[in-house]
Formats: sequence, structure tokens, C-alpha cells
Amino acid sequence: MAYWLFKSEPGTWSWEDQMAHDGPAEWDGVRNYQARNNMRAMEVGDLGFFYHSVKEKRIVGIVRVAAPAHPDSTSDDARWECVDVEALCTLPRPVHLQEVKDNPALADMVLVNNSRLSVQPVTEAEWEEVCRMAGLEPVPRAPWPAGKSYS
Repeated sequence: MAYWLFKSEPGTWSWEDQMAHDGPAEWDGVRNYQARNNMRAMEVGDLGFFYHSVKEKRIVGIVRVAAPAHPDSTSDDARWECVDVEALCTLPRPVHLQEVKDNPALADMVLVNNSRLSVQPVTEAEWEEVCRMAGLEPVPRAPWPAGKSYS
């Protein structure tokens, strides 16, 4: 099992949109091979940070991978695949990109070194540190079972 970071522009698909969606939603529209390959590597139950890009630049929530990689319904091109994700919880305190960059424990995080990649791997140590920064206790762990809520 693994941890990930999903980036979205709030004007396109926000955390509020994800929270309001009834059940899992496709993480569609990704047209980058590395990001697509990251989604191909995901397993149901993996957890990911939901990151608002562009102006906000902050991690705001946690999602669970609810379906493995499958054809992206927004493309007729078979090369593009996506996973389905569902909202698990809102972070008690959003973690801004500058805070991540300023934290020596996160110096090797993909978000710091390749901030344009829309779907990124997160190490277990990075996961724990960002959850700590966000005030999230206990830290959610992958694999996360379907139907289990976070408390």
C-alpha cells in the first residue's frame, strides 16, 4: 500500500466538490504520462492528500483510492486512465506549500522538487509529517477499508 498527492485547481474540482460528490469520483483529465503511471501503480485503499493548486497552494484533505486505474471517461484515447477517489476527511489545518518547503523533513518530497506533477507519490515518512503539521491525530494509514469513516 502507498500514499499519494492529488493536485487540482479549485476552480476546476475543489475539495468542496469532492466532499459534496456522492461516493467516489474519477480523478479524470490527467494528460501526463508520469501522473498516469502513478495512478496505474495505485491500489484500492491507498490514501492521498488533496492539494489545491494555483493560488491556494495548500493540502486541504485526504482521499481514499476507491477503484483501480481504468479508462478515463473524459478521453477517447485508450492511453489515458484514471482512478476513482473518495473524500475521507478535511485536514484540521491546511498545510501550505511554503510550510512544506520550509520543513527539512520534507526536502525530498516530490511536491517540493516537481511541483507541476499532478499525481505524485508520497513516502510514509512524508505522509506522517504532513499529517502531524495538519494536526491530524491519529494519522490515517493505508490500506483504508471501504466504508470506514475517519474519526
